[in-house]
Amino acid sequence: MAQMNDAPQSVVELVTDHFLNVFYFDLGRYLIAAGVMTLVLWLFSRWLELRRIQQRRAKPDDYRREVLSSLRTVFVFGVTTLSTLAMRQAGLVSFSIDTFTWTALALQTVAIIVAHDAYFYWMHRAIHHKRLFRTWHLHHHKSRTPTPWAAYSFSSWEAVAEAAFVPLYLLVATTLGVEYIGFAMFLFLWHMIIRNVIGHCGTEIYPRGWVDNPLTGWWNTVTHHDLHHSAGTCNFGLYFTWWDRWMDTEHPRYRETFREVTGRRREPEAAAVPAE
Repeated sequence: MAQMNDAPQSVVELVTDHFLNVFYFDLGRYLIAAGVMTLVLWLFSRWLELRRIQQRRAKPDDYRREVLSSLRTVFVFGVTTLSTLAMRQAGLVSFSIDTFTWTALALQTVAIIVAHDAYFYWMHRAIHHKRLFRTWHLHHHKSRTPTPWAAYSFSSWEAVAEAAFVPLYLLVATTLGVEYIGFAMFLFLWHMIIRNVIGHCGTEIYPRGWVDNPLTGWWNTVTHHDLHHSAGTCNFGLYFTWWDRWMDTEHPRYRETFREVTGRRREPEAAAVPAE
């Protein structure tokens, strides 16, 4: 979160003092997370190629569209962050950027992640409605074979819906008398982009047995979100499988597909035949 002093600021001062900071923060998170994931996929391509979920591959135009629309999303996120700071100045939301206890930090970080997963699920299902899909969400689904750079590839309307969560959450928390810890918000924002990039990387990075283990089966895999892009009518969750299970919107072959992808084995190289 951007640093602020306690002196009231005008809207003009708020924009001039903080917009570039919050823009660069959101842009930096996107570039670092997507860039590192792309580098990992390239460096370990020999081992990860077998775990590609789709046979289709993204084209240069797909990468170009994803990056350009992500820049627009970063701009929208920056404006939303400014609105949150303005709400703080007006006393509508409250968060601390100084002292905290580790227990409170852990609880608040987990709480906002769980709340965001619920918000995302229902918002995501809503924009899949036939009256909203073309205007709000079709742009994101142009990445039918997603790449790490698709994490922020939204239409302007969807970017607003995605960004609205933070000020709404802080407004509810403040109404309930909870002063949110700025560092908890910082951890949440990094968790969000990292999980988002992983979900769009197109290659399953989680180990075999993940979906069948009760300790990990509730955690979304790359296959889970990739099936959403290829099928389009299922797997609406972002971080966890809870809501898709409860609402019966999980792809019927999700676990089977995960097992197939993670169970692939490289063919042994044929031994060289000595020349006679």
